[in-house]
Amino acid sequence: MDGTQESSEERGTGPERREPAFNVPTALVVMSAVMIAVHLVRTYLLTPEQDADLIFNFAFLPARYTHPLADQGLAWLWSPVTYSLLHGGWEHLIFNLFWMLAFGSPVVRRIGTVRFAVFWVMSAVAAIGLHLAAHWGDLSVVIGASGVVSGLMGAAARFVFSPSGRVSRQFAHLNRRLGILEALSNRSVLVFTGIWFITNFIVGIASVFAVGGAPIAWEAHVGGFLFGFLLFGLFDPPRARR
Repeated sequence: MDGTQESSEERGTGPERREPAFNVPTALVVMSAVMIAVHLVRTYLLTPEQDADLIFNFAFLPARYTHPLADQGLAWLWSPVTYSLLHGGWEHLIFNLFWMLAFGSPVVRRIGTVRFAVFWVMSAVAAIGLHLAAHWGDLSVVIGASGVVSGLMGAAARFVFSPSGRVSRQFAHLNRRLGILEALSNRSVLVFTGIWFITNFIVGIASVFAVGGAPIAWEAHVGGFLFGFLLFGLFDPPRARR
């Protein structure tokens, strides 16, 4: 298995494997293209009024759920997912794309395109659900794929680390999935998870006091991560469960 191969390479007795510098699953290429296309349209084709209308209908607004759903359009139905395709600027989009490609690649290689599509939808809902619980009735607008990316990070934490603690970009998806308790006792997983939570908490708190910047929906990040970490087993194909 992967861990044995890595151990042999570390001793210098096994064949050297060369990992491609760029090898991204097609599903991630498509999602990246969709998010880039959406932002291009918003930036260069829509008027400010049209863009505001798009945000109102496809971004997530906690205040929307304090009003009777029958008295409004259907944005309350699809916005818990479509908000993940919108971004506040190129920096926001590029940041999410980078981490999505880094952590999404082993997840997609492991679970496949269809399961990935379902994972995207459910992690987006789970992420924004925790944000909604913390900001019920708030008038703020939430956009960005950060919650889904956090979900991919949480899912990846269940299997990407080999017994040696290393991560192979190309072969990490072949590792055995750790049980939840087993993962929580794994040093590599604990360090990764601890750094992730501390970083998100600091960034989230700092954004509240930043002048001129929009607060970061760090609760959505936590919701996404917990979803991916705790429920990844539901998406793991039977052939990948060892």
